[in-house]
Amino acid sequence: MTFIEFCMAQGIMITHPPRLGMWERYPTESHPKKRNGAVKWMGDHGFLQDHAVHTEVIFWRENTPIKIDPRVTMQALTQAAEERKRLQENAAMRASMILNRCVYGRHDYLRKKGFPDEKGLVWCHDQTEHLVIPMYDELNRLIGMQTIDADGNKKFLYGQRTKGAEYLIGRQGPDILCEGYATGLSIRSAMQSLKHIWRIHICFSANNLLNVASRLKPGLVVADNDASGTGEAVAKKTGWRYWMSPQTGQDFNDYHQEKGLFAAAQSLWRSMYPGTAKNRTHPDTLASSIEERKAVHKL
Repeated sequence: MTFIEFCMAQGIMITHPPRLGMWERYPTESHPKKRNGAVKWMGDHGFLQDHAVHTEVIFWRENTPIKIDPRVTMQALTQAAEERKRLQENAAMRASMILNRCVYGRHDYLRKKGFPDEKGLVWCHDQTEHLVIPMYDELNRLIGMQTIDADGNKKFLYGQRTKGAEYLIGRQGPDILCEGYATGLSIRSAMQSLKHIWRIHICFSANNLLNVASRLKPGLVVADNDASGTGEAVAKKTGWRYWMSPQTGQDFNDYHQEKGLFAAAQSLWRSMYPGTAKNRTHPDTLASSIEERKAVHKL
């Protein structure tokens, strides 16, 4: 089986080999309008990953031995590394330029996610208003950005680095990791309602949670309940405590909008502090107590 055939069998829509030594992004059968498929070809072997399905990189090797000049391979890898660095530097500069053109205001995506009064960085481009989420590395250097349109379509800048990238909400307290920006806003609302200080890391993808978690002390992972099981699998790999909605297809923002802030906050608290969960009041019990107190006062 050739590398192309192997990639296609894994659901990655690719028709020709990528550049030697470079990670390239492709659409997948499960998400044809996105580029969730990552492929790296090394001539006699290669790597691939569907970020919406696979929690680890999948390895491929040519069945039929072929002769590859190591000098040619080394030259190609060096050129690939230089090209990757150039693209990342260009993406960082473009991100800085775009951020300077942004205005601070409301956005339809935030409204749909339950935050009609929330303001964010908005970039008007091609007659479309994009919500912009800056992305920083472990040294707090700007390395790129994510754009989100009103329908929730998300994109990164071409060539930018995403591994280890994050956006922080809050600067102190124990760490909470999650994938998306709207999920992070829901976590912030829950923490505020609990009067609890935490530092929230937006990691932009399930697999990047592992990269960010590797440099932090254990805290809490707020995982998406993906049909593929990727969110929970990655959460378990971190070794941290984790929260996940019992309903497939939901993230914490979905749960927040469906159940309400009080119930969402209590659910998150029980995941953070399972040993003290019995000391927290269940929303239904609290509601009953309030009604009982009202009845007493009426008497």
